Amino acid sequence: MAIEYLDSPTSVLSLVTEGLYSPYEASLFTPFTSPNASPKSEPSTPVSEGLFFYPFLPASLDVPTRNGPRLPKALPQLPDNATPVEVAEADRETPDNWVKRNPDLIRLTGKHPFNCEAKLSSLFEAGFLTPAHLHYVRNHGAVPHVNEDIAREWTVRIHGLVQREVTFTVQQLSQLFPIVTLPVTFVCAGNRRKEQNVVRKTLGFSWGAAGVSTALWTGVYLADVLEYVRPKRGQAKHVIFEGADNLPNGPYGTSQRLSWAANKERGMLIAWAMNGLPLEPDHGFPVRVVVPGQIGGRSVKWLKRIEISDRESQHHLHFWDNKLLPTQVMPDQARSEKHWWYDPRYIITELNVNSAIAKPDHRETLIISKRSESDGFYTIRGYAYGGGGRRVTRVEVSLDEGVTWNLATIEYPEDRFREICHTDPVYGTLDLTQRDTSFCWCFWSFEVKHSALLNCNVIMVNASDEASAMQPRDMYWHALGMMNNWWFRVAVNKTEDNDQVVLLFEHPTLVGTASGGWMERMKTSGHDITRPIFGKDVSEGKLPDTMPKAEEVPLTKPDVTRKITLEELKKHDRAQPWFVVNGEVYDGTPFLNEHPGGGDSIILVAGEDASEDFFAIHSAEGKTKLAQFHIGTLVKSGADVPESSGQTTDGIFLDRTKWKDVRLSRIVQINHDTYQYRFDLPRGDQPLGLPVGQHVFVRLRRKNTGELVQRAYTPVSQQGAVGFIELLIKLYLPSKDFPIGGKMTTGFHQLALDDTVQLKGPLGSFIWNGQGAASWKGFDRKVKEVGMICGGSAGITPILQVLRSIFLDALDTETKVWLISTNKTEQDILCRDELDALYVEHGPHRLKLHYILGRAPPGWTGSTGRIDNNILRTEMPRPSEEGIILVCGPEPMINYAVKPGLQAAGWDTEKYLVVF
Repeated sequence: MAIEYLDSPTSVLSLVTEGLYSPYEASLFTPFTSPNASPKSEPSTPVSEGLFFYPFLPASLDVPTRNGPRLPKALPQLPDNATPVEVAEADRETPDNWVKRNPDLIRLTGKHPFNCEAKLSSLFEAGFLTPAHLHYVRNHGAVPHVNEDIAREWTVRIHGLVQREVTFTVQQLSQLFPIVTLPVTFVCAGNRRKEQNVVRKTLGFSWGAAGVSTALWTGVYLADVLEYVRPKRGQAKHVIFEGADNLPNGPYGTSQRLSWAANKERGMLIAWAMNGLPLEPDHGFPVRVVVPGQIGGRSVKWLKRIEISDRESQHHLHFWDNKLLPTQVMPDQARSEKHWWYDPRYIITELNVNSAIAKPDHRETLIISKRSESDGFYTIRGYAYGGGGRRVTRVEVSLDEGVTWNLATIEYPEDRFREICHTDPVYGTLDLTQRDTSFCWCFWSFEVKHSALLNCNVIMVNASDEASAMQPRDMYWHALGMMNNWWFRVAVNKTEDNDQVVLLFEHPTLVGTASGGWMERMKTSGHDITRPIFGKDVSEGKLPDTMPKAEEVPLTKPDVTRKITLEELKKHDRAQPWFVVNGEVYDGTPFLNEHPGGGDSIILVAGEDASEDFFAIHSAEGKTKLAQFHIGTLVKSGADVPESSGQTTDGIFLDRTKWKDVRLSRIVQINHDTYQYRFDLPRGDQPLGLPVGQHVFVRLRRKNTGELVQRAYTPVSQQGAVGFIELLIKLYLPSKDFPIGGKMTTGFHQLALDDTVQLKGPLGSFIWNGQGAASWKGFDRKVKEVGMICGGSAGITPILQVLRSIFLDALDTETKVWLISTNKTEQDILCRDELDALYVEHGPHRLKLHYILGRAPPGWTGSTGRIDNNILRTEMPRPSEEGIILVCGPEPMINYAVKPGLQAAGWDTEKYLVVF
């Protein structure tokens, strides 16, 4: 049939529903631009600027700097994206080693699967709309790997008790139904669960108060699609959604009542975009369900199938997750008695009303002068949300432990979308002018005098909604720890210092495995934290603990007496993983196919101590199961040296399996944002033990947050140096454009002389053995020509390490090197004096050196701009069997310039390109 041009997607839909065209035939219609668009036989440019006329890929897999279309100034503005450009270190050995994630997100379940939230202060400061890189993530397993070709062919099948079974691509959905955008707040049912876990460990991991995020979601109304397929009246009762994730007990799936799903006022969407961009992989790319007003677990990601049925979903996690069980049912009882999970009375759908205090932040301080003649003010701030489309109508703050309450001022940014209707080719129609439902969080503030804070021991907040539902004073603890919404409390601790009083604010808990907060502190002191009393005299708070005492769960088998050495543990086949918990060795092989997080979660800790991750995630039932796989006790052997000794059998310092302390002895500023840190090893004559081309893991604890962070670095100390290691660190400090800064480099900036950090290694798949011999991915190869590309300040260190080894080796007189160094400005070129000196001595016969600047000063003789195909052809060696290319730099440079350019020059990048 000929392609026709219609004036709106509604026109296409009407033709299909009237039976004039099939869905496939309708997909051949060209999307509209204006009511009077004139048909062209071969349009030279797309007639729509929708997402499907660009590479349909998430920004992290396409152009990281890309943003969604701008919104009118009268509306809340899109957040600033800081789209990650690299795969985080923690993901590199997981099935998600292609997903680029913000390394500053707080991981809640170890390395894999990925579950995280942002720091509460970072989330709150981002504003009403949450950027994708800060949005919380709840995954049950590996993210389905979807490229552009798969995404464009991705289909959603709609079947079951319907008059018309169909299968749509995502683009067909956008052509057949009106495109709409809604602002929706997602909240994990486990938000604030860490507080319940401090009281007693539940079956869930420890979410903080940042398991909540808001975005603009673009797609089509589920109600429109259901109207098209025509559910069979009287039979159809439920709409079942199924994702494409591969889990041990089948894909994730859940369901909605048909009466809710077919009601457009409930706002359910089949969505493909978030904040005007294709969904990120962690958020469901290419298409997902969006269910406003309900817990996040109802919004199925990577949507593949919709079934209209006479019964609710029968998917495993529809029953075995997202339940609010009676408080008297203990975790071990819940897991052993299945009937609790299949009782429909305990299912969680709509959110309950909740609120939290974001300002003051945990460990924030306020200094108040005793002699000040004027009384200053402090503004307490936070968020609140309701469920089921109900509006938060009241937020109250108490400064006297709930005796009296004060009304806070509430800001509803969502209401600004009710004032105007906005249309756009990407967003479709963004119109809340006729909507009364409230599907988004709101922000509240309360201004308090300093004098009032001086007399305050705790700040409490309580919200209520338009159904007059209020947050409870007391915690309703239950086996899953979900929907925790008791009053949020921030303790106010006071110390006097001469003429000043220092107020130190303390949140109830710290997210994930981190320790801290007034709940842990009070529990350690023997107080009943379910009925907390604040202030100096807290002896009255030692009330009888009404929670049943948890029985100690044995982690071992009493008849197992085998002794396993560290050498035996490390040599064991990783495919049949052994791991250690509390000094005992377990064989995870029989449980690989049954593990709820997938077998990769066990393989990742093969040969390692998994105690921290295990206790952070698992309940009493998990501990009971662990005992089944107990095979022995880890013992020291003659080759095992205590970690504190800093020695190994051959005298070198580094150990792949142990963290070891080094002491900061010198800091030298190199340029405006780069410093060189020298760390001393325990002995002045001790070799580091790092092969050329390899890296070390550095671990430190940030002084401002207490958070433990780590990252791989290549030292700049000369090969063969003994007794010390030197690291060149470019600092990414908090700024207006990057308010959170770099987590690791900010930690470096906080270090003082004599502080210690920890090292572990070596790490890496490439080793330069010298005299033209290299090892890559376990295979030896002869190399005569080496191309090197370093991008940005951080890219120089591994390149420099190999470059030195080649030209400082008196026995190597043949290896030739081509080096490209690209930077933003001339001041960003690190180690330039050394590079130039090497060129003077060895160039141009054995060393070619080429500089590229993004912003060049007058008189600059190098290249200006970016790496391109021409530069790679002229400044890199030609492809050869005895050639190799080494590159270190930003991932967009590698993926969008270096790899395509080398391939165009004839290089096989799979065989000859080493990416550090």
